[in-house]
Amino acid sequence: MKFMKLGTRPDTFYTEEATRSVISDIPNDLVLQISNIKYLLHQFSLLPKCGLLRKLCVDSNDSSAVTIELHDIPGGEDAFELCAKYCYGIIINISAHNFVSAFCAAKFLQMTEAVEKGNFILKLEAFFNSCILVGWKDSIITLQTTVKLTEWSENLGIIRRCVDSIVGKILTPPAKVTWSYTYTRIGFNKEQQMVPKDWWTEDISDLDIDLFRCIIIAIKSTHMLPPQLIGEALHVYACRWLPDTTKITRPESSGSQTDEVTDKNRKVLEIIVNTIPSDKGSVSVGFLLRLLSIANYLGASTVTKTELIRRSSLQLEEATVSDLLFPSHSSSNQHYYDIDLVAAVLESFLLLWRRTSPAPTENTQFMRSIRKIGKLIDYYVQAVARDVNLPVSKVLSVAEALPDSARKDHDDLYRAINIYLKVKWKLYVICVTKIKCSSPVQQFNNFQDPMFFMLYLSYHIHAFLSSKHSCVLLLKQKHPDLSKGDKKRLCRNLDCQKLSPEVRAHAVKNERLPLRTVVQVLFFEQEKGSRENGHRIPTQELLLSRGKHIPTVRDELCMLQLGSYEQTTRSAGIPRIPAPSESSTRDDKKMKRPDKKKQLEAEKKGGERRNKGDRGERI
Repeated sequence: MKFMKLGTRPDTFYTEEATRSVISDIPNDLVLQISNIKYLLHQFSLLPKCGLLRKLCVDSNDSSAVTIELHDIPGGEDAFELCAKYCYGIIINISAHNFVSAFCAAKFLQMTEAVEKGNFILKLEAFFNSCILVGWKDSIITLQTTVKLTEWSENLGIIRRCVDSIVGKILTPPAKVTWSYTYTRIGFNKEQQMVPKDWWTEDISDLDIDLFRCIIIAIKSTHMLPPQLIGEALHVYACRWLPDTTKITRPESSGSQTDEVTDKNRKVLEIIVNTIPSDKGSVSVGFLLRLLSIANYLGASTVTKTELIRRSSLQLEEATVSDLLFPSHSSSNQHYYDIDLVAAVLESFLLLWRRTSPAPTENTQFMRSIRKIGKLIDYYVQAVARDVNLPVSKVLSVAEALPDSARKDHDDLYRAINIYLKVKWKLYVICVTKIKCSSPVQQFNNFQDPMFFMLYLSYHIHAFLSSKHSCVLLLKQKHPDLSKGDKKRLCRNLDCQKLSPEVRAHAVKNERLPLRTVVQVLFFEQEKGSRENGHRIPTQELLLSRGKHIPTVRDELCMLQLGSYEQTTRSAGIPRIPAPSESSTRDDKKMKRPDKKKQLEAEKKGGERRNKGDRGERI
């Protein structure tokens, strides 16, 4: 950064009780009031260089001190003090940080060539033209300082000249860029790599949004840079100033400061949206979707949201599942993901697709487009289905929106439904209670707890438990919010004819599916097997296996409890009472024994008759 040094005398200004004075043997005869600070100065130093002060003091006597109020001087007391020190010949340093305030104050005080040759304004203009406008970062810093004095800077042409200088450097071919710039992308090495095309995007992101918009509009008007570069500049600016909604789950508490920040962010968002080039692909669909999520979070205008939905739907084919995963910012929603955002973009895409697509055929671009969207949505549903608080209506809002032609097969849709049904089962809870104690002593709320597997796998659970424990309770319940009707609504979109053999084989064994869906899968599989002599599922056996009782963890634990009970009764000398299943089994065995004897006697009699018949034939 360059600076200009003026003056030769040391700084002799000092402060005493909100009063600024200059160390001098000559008594002060000029009192200037600026805001809350009083300056006690000398007319012989200031009047020769300041035309405004000369006019205000022309009617006063030289012997009396003149008091002047300058509350409206641009830049305030700091800018005035720079001008006053210049008049006294005290050393001052002018740089890009204080040039604007010094220049505006000098203009206000009329420190022109008409008042004195080689005055302050002339030297400031020379520094502005030869140093600030030549430098890349000096131009940006100077432009940013005009925010506090926008009207003065606009009238004096500072903003226009800085913007022209910055735009001219941006349009310079990267091979001719010789000045320093900021570029902090991961993996980039300035010493080993050439200047990137977007070398300028990070530096201009330091600017205020209105100044940033001026530069972007000026660049677009030249038609010399591709829209993708302009879109990258907008992306960098948004990442710098807009909140990251992926790290915010709920809106912050309202307050004056929060409202002010929200209004500022909303303004930044709307300007960025309005500045995006109209060319398709100028920004990525992931960036558009992120802006839409931010718009929902900040409560942006309907026009802004509608434009973002429209732009996102035009490029929805380019999206990935990660581009669609944004948290919900509504305080009324208990689920994590913002499903409404995806549903709105999908609806806009389908409206455009139905309006522009001809008669559907397998090889058209329109069919490939809708098939790609179908895959994307099914993968998205698989991702969000893991949210245990996600209601069925939200899943159906995106799953049912797709037309039948969007899915060549329903394997991915089945996987999404299966994941959703699976997470709707509560995790196992194991409670170990003591005798005559209703409250649990130990509880494991995680199915993956190693203690659970220890209890589940070990057939010697009574060895693990102490003698004071009486029982082990194992509970498994369905989610109360997922009724049979919800299951049917969820599975009615599933076309069993479009399932692969592997998926159908999994579906008929899936206990979480409604029975009607399983029957449909079996019916279509049997119908297909009758037409082809290929892979066929044995329908009767699968139905029997589905209805067959499969021992669960509860059954195993009950067996262990029974074994523990038998051991206790034997040690106490109590006669054992056989279980109903055991008594019925013994009765069956007793009934089978006489049947075997009768069968043997009948076989012997039959043999004797055959022997007698053989003898008769011989005779």
